[in-house]
Amino acid sequence: MSPATIFNIHLGLGYVPWLLCFGAYIWPRLQAMDRVEAQRAIATLHSFRFFGLVFILPGVVGPDLPARFAVFAAYGDFATGLLAMLALLVARRPAIFWPLVVAFNVVGVVDLLGDYYYGTVLDLPGHAGQLGATYAIPIIYVPLLMITHIAAFYLLARRDQRHVAAA
Repeated sequence: MSPATIFNIHLGLGYVPWLLCFGAYIWPRLQAMDRVEAQRAIATLHSFRFFGLVFILPGVVGPDLPARFAVFAAYGDFATGLLAMLALLVARRPAIFWPLVVAFNVVGVVDLLGDYYYGTVLDLPGHAGQLGATYAIPIIYVPLLMITHIAAFYLLARRDQRHVAAA
């Protein structure tokens, strides 16, 4: 099997265990939480996305990793992580918190979709060995990030049933 085929299999199957775990353990907890607490839990996960800067760290990734992919992924993750951290810092100020929640989720989804786009256009599977130590990021970490962004948008769009019932 070619390295590109293995990478594509890893990429696709990376979603399976996270969807199973998310459906069984994470989603029920998020749905039971207060809206702010659920978004804070998601923001906490995404606040670690500063780690994406590793894509442009020489010696961690190979010299032939496509630069357009690496730079876009690095700074998209970094921006998302900073926005998530800011949201966590202002969680007690709803007028600032909610726009930051929307911002880190929008920036995060655009980053991940852009990473998939550049990965396809620049043949990232053909350069999978150049990912070096970062290989685990798109395989293990990215699926959970995308799943939680989708959950965050769903929770943002959903009305808080506790407040509706109280009214």
